[in-house]
Amino acid sequence: MIVLASQSGSRRAMLEAAGIAYRAQPAHVDERGIEAALGDASAPEVALELAKAKALNVSRETSGAVVLGSDSLVSCGERRFDKPASRENAAEHLRFFSGKVMELHSAAALVRDGEVLWAENAVAQLHVADLSDAFIESYLDAEWPEVGACVGVFRIEGRGVQLFEKIDGDYFTILGMPLLKVQAALRGLGVLTR
Repeated sequence: MIVLASQSGSRRAMLEAAGIAYRAQPAHVDERGIEAALGDASAPEVALELAKAKALNVSRETSGAVVLGSDSLVSCGERRFDKPASRENAAEHLRFFSGKVMELHSAAALVRDGEVLWAENAVAQLHVADLSDAFIESYLDAEWPEVGACVGVFRIEGRGVQLFEKIDGDYFTILGMPLLKVQAALRGLGVLTR
């Protein structure tokens, strides 16, 4: 059994569907503070550091357990995006993404007793359709406040799929965790077997 350092419903659902035994224990880290301290770091670097920080935080309270931390963020152009702070902020994000390629960076880290055993990230490229203001408002009418907890302001397993013309990347990465890479790392550590 592993410890998931997250309260994310999609990450829990991925582990459950894959049959990976876990218990959830949310991490308590200052994500924006960590991001600010990283300055001009790239989006993948920030996601990876946040995943490590979450796993390390929970590892302090779980002696001997393998702890899985994960984080996702979006970059578009030269900007990094986190979860929207409000519905108005969500609409601003969607207007910015309209007609552009959004990159979704998902990272994961495995930690035991304060030692990072493995950490990696993955990226998916999501080609956003041209979105009218009317579409954005009707989309948020249907999806808010649920998408307020989602980086990129979408749930790919729901109406969020309507935002995109094309997607390049792993489905699990888009859901918020590079699950195939996590499984391989857990096998390498002997936590999972085939």
